[in-house]
Amino acid sequence: MSGLRALRNRFVDAPDSLGERFRAARWERFRNCFPGIADMRVVDLGGTASNWTRSPLRPKHVHLVNLEAHPAELPDWITAEIADVTDPEIPGKLGEFDLVVSNSTIEHVGGPSQRRRFVAAIEQLAPLHWVQTPYRYFPVEPHFLAPGFQFLPLAAQAKLVRHWPLTHSRPATPEEGMDAVINIELLTRAEMGYLFPRSVILSERVAGLTKSLTAVRTRV
Repeated sequence: MSGLRALRNRFVDAPDSLGERFRAARWERFRNCFPGIADMRVVDLGGTASNWTRSPLRPKHVHLVNLEAHPAELPDWITAEIADVTDPEIPGKLGEFDLVVSNSTIEHVGGPSQRRRFVAAIEQLAPLHWVQTPYRYFPVEPHFLAPGFQFLPLAAQAKLVRHWPLTHSRPATPEEGMDAVINIELLTRAEMGYLFPRSVILSERVAGLTKSLTAVRTRV
């Protein structure tokens, strides 16, 4: 493993990484918000089976909805399908759940109109929710581990991502570089408050700085 890959692994990917410690603390906050999680039917928008199988919590049932393929074999308490919940016809077909969970997904769904459709789906699917997203004004962009990356012009982002050493998978062409960055729009506290006016917006902090925001509704 190269030194730079080892550095990314230390920060984000390894089981004992800083990122994994943040995820463990987030699960504990999640447990405190939803102490009855063991009896809940959860729909996870944008989530993965591995996220739940590694979790210290186990809901009654989890249904994964993602645009990417799911593993062929899943535990009996997890089901999955490929679907786009910003399509207004999809949420009604998914059924009803107790809780919507979505981690680091809303910043990928597209512009403001798509985000409003995403929130409309959340409201339709369940009375409770936990919707987490990286905070735009945290100094390090979380997808590429690059300081100030989110404030660069789009063309500069697409060029830099092809050369930045801490990128998870560096794009090989200019087109791939643009594909990697064009659908990432980090949100502010103002936008999260606008999208979730009846929710509590929690802050996850690192060294006193807000790292991510979570819109939480724990009661009807």
